[in-house]
Amino acid sequence: MFSDESRFSLQSDSRRTFIWRAPGTRYHQENTIERHRYGGAGWLVWGGIILGSRTDLHVQSVTMTGHIYRDVILEQHVRLFRGGMGAEFLFMDDNARPHRANIVDECLQSEDITRMDLASILTGLESNRACVGYAWPTNCSPSTPSHLSTRTSEGIA
Repeated sequence: MFSDESRFSLQSDSRRTFIWRAPGTRYHQENTIERHRYGGAGWLVWGGIILGSRTDLHVQSVTMTGHIYRDVILEQHVRLFRGGMGAEFLFMDDNARPHRANIVDECLQSEDITRMDLASILTGLESNRACVGYAWPTNCSPSTPSHLSTRTSEGIA
């Protein structure tokens, strides 16, 4: 199961609003715009996908914390899919800070939910970075940079 959430701000996130004003009127009331720190009000939308199915979207108006993630997302959504899938269930999230809280780890362990290790996936992708973007078959594990240039020339020819 893969899950992710997105935050939608109800206010502009642009810090650059250009207005014309006469010289010397910079701080007049009609030339100022009220700003809310940290994006102001907004909505957080969470969803998950698994095989040919998906979760219902979960919408909330508060910031995602480890406690909310455990109580709402893991307990009400992920645990149900884990029960349906059995021991083969593998859970992947986006590695955000609330997802890494100790209470989340404890909940996943108590429910016997295996979490996919995102760090090992990224490390594997990093080692094959030289192969990304090639349109021809090539061996992506050269032993030296000169082998890479030789294999690249062979691929182009």
